[in-house]
Amino acid sequence: MTTKAVKNCLFGIAAAVLGAAPAMAQACPGNFKADGVPMVTGITYRSWDLIKGKAPAAVLKNLAAAVAAEGFAGIRVDNATSSVVAIQETSGSGRPQHLRVTARQSGPATRVDAVFVVQAGQVAPEGYVRDALCRVIAGGRG
Repeated sequence: MTTKAVKNCLFGIAAAVLGAAPAMAQACPGNFKADGVPMVTGITYRSWDLIKGKAPAAVLKNLAAAVAAEGFAGIRVDNATSSVVAIQETSGSGRPQHLRVTARQSGPATRVDAVFVVQAGQVAPEGYVRDALCRVIAGGRG
């Protein structure tokens, strides 16, 4: 391999790594995803963010309060799995939607993942769900 080819190869690797860095550091709204077909299958909404300077146990307590503030019921904190689970029933059908929020150590930060599942035949406005999940995740900061 020539010197020029090696330089081009290294430049390509550096560009790929640096190009991926912003994706790894996105805030909650940029990490939001929805999977499923409205009214046909269940829809799973998910997002995550990093909280620096707080241990998962401290974040977990704050997350439980943030989940309650969003109107969820049946809130359970499971310290063994470092998660908060809750339900929300707003359609009157008796079929609850489920929320699970986890807080796990990720290097010097705590990674908070939130997953909200809407059952088949039910819908939830994507923008509202994104904003609500991000409010819950931000609530982990205290």
